Amino acid sequence: MTQNTDPADDTNKRPKSRGGKGLHRRKFLGGMAGIGLGAVAAAGATFGLLTEAERKASAATHTGALPIPDLLEGTTTDGTTTFTLEAKSGTSEVLSGVTSTTAGYNGSFLGPTMKWTTGDKVLLNITNSLTEETTVHFHGAHVPPSMDGGPQNAFAAGGTWAPTFTVLDEAKTLWYHPHALGTTAKQATHGLAGMIIVEDDSTASAALPSDYGVDDIPLVFQCLAVSAAGDIKYDQTGYLTSGLKYPVLVNGANVDDTTLTFNATKTRNRFRALNASPSDIITIQRSDGGKLTQIATDQGYLTAPTGVDSIRLVAGARAEFVMDVTDDVTLQVVITTGWIRGGSGTYDFLSVAAGGSDAPDDLPGSLNTIKRYDTSDFTARTITLSNTGTSMKINGSSGLTMASMAMISTTLGAKEIWTITNASQLEHSFHLHDVPYQLISINGAAPTGVDLGWFDTYEVVGGGSIKIAMEFTDFADDSYMYMLHCHLLQHEDEGMMASLMVTDG
Repeated sequence: MTQNTDPADDTNKRPKSRGGKGLHRRKFLGGMAGIGLGAVAAAGATFGLLTEAERKASAATHTGALPIPDLLEGTTTDGTTTFTLEAKSGTSEVLSGVTSTTAGYNGSFLGPTMKWTTGDKVLLNITNSLTEETTVHFHGAHVPPSMDGGPQNAFAAGGTWAPTFTVLDEAKTLWYHPHALGTTAKQATHGLAGMIIVEDDSTASAALPSDYGVDDIPLVFQCLAVSAAGDIKYDQTGYLTSGLKYPVLVNGANVDDTTLTFNATKTRNRFRALNASPSDIITIQRSDGGKLTQIATDQGYLTAPTGVDSIRLVAGARAEFVMDVTDDVTLQVVITTGWIRGGSGTYDFLSVAAGGSDAPDDLPGSLNTIKRYDTSDFTARTITLSNTGTSMKINGSSGLTMASMAMISTTLGAKEIWTITNASQLEHSFHLHDVPYQLISINGAAPTGVDLGWFDTYEVVGGGSIKIAMEFTDFADDSYMYMLHCHLLQHEDEGMMASLMVTDG
């Protein structure tokens, strides 16, 4: 979810925090979320035995500079661009000076950024070097269900998977992460996540910063739960352990006690924010109370650049914003727990030093044309999110297996409006695979500002509801299904997932 203050609507204003190193001092919430606290799978499972050399080798120590994930270069042959990924275990310093067992793509923690171009055909050669099965889901991408990376695409340890498809998405920020049944929280929390940038040849894209790592900057946020010994927790049993720390990481660097730095060489800079946390909510703001200029939500450009006070992202959500940096500015992140326990606090996470001598043109007044749906003839459904103790459900079913999931069946070309009702008092982050959706209402109120953009992940507060509308285009399959689920990863693994079957009808 992205919440903000629209220039014409000040009803959602939040009090601003101001900068200062004291903001790194953190408290955590130990409150319960109103569910039974029965034991689930034991926390702390690793991905396989490490050699002594591997245990001693941790990720490079971060200096004060913002680390930028590598850009994965593809190889183009006969019109197909091939990217190679390997999911593997490793070690990294999630807490300063403490070695944690982690996992990453092509490295020990997190993964490289991929760039796709609209209209290109891509092939992903993915090797599973873990000791358990995995998948790689292309979160937010409009791809065939057989290539989506959902639970039906799981492949065994030592195996490979090679999905291929044509990129139909327009310019936007996507990401990739595991999506196998029952292991998503463990694998993603330990570091299996990376960003995808989709580029296109639109007028808006040509007018915006696009030099990766120079003026187009990825920000991958993670708020984790870690023991003093470095054991990363991922399930309820682990999160209820005493003495946990809740580090906030940006591109893998811990910002609890350090404000990272970025020395701008251009005046205008574009930031792509991804909340890759398992459950916590992040809010981005300026320490001086100034506006951010948001240009995109999960699923692409807004109709126009929009000044906002802050950007709120639930687990799995993304947003893009630009800043013209003529004076130094500090960015803050506010962490709010979304689960039974988690982080809480405000951090100065990035100090952006002005250094550009260029004078950029004014931002385009128009970025995108978004035709709002007339839903009067759309097929209506109600999707109910609920729980019985630690058993999480959609439409009364706990999706711990493919057979036990509730199934939503629709047809190619169908236009639908769904009411997502949260019958629990728990926080949920509703994610739909396959197609983007428009928000029609949020807790009974019409959307405004950036909430008029396109989404694939949005917040559903306890006792609340949202109405969303979508059109099922391009892909149908009689065997492979898409998923709809809560993107609080623990809730997903506890059963809050259903399947979506799109057929030719």
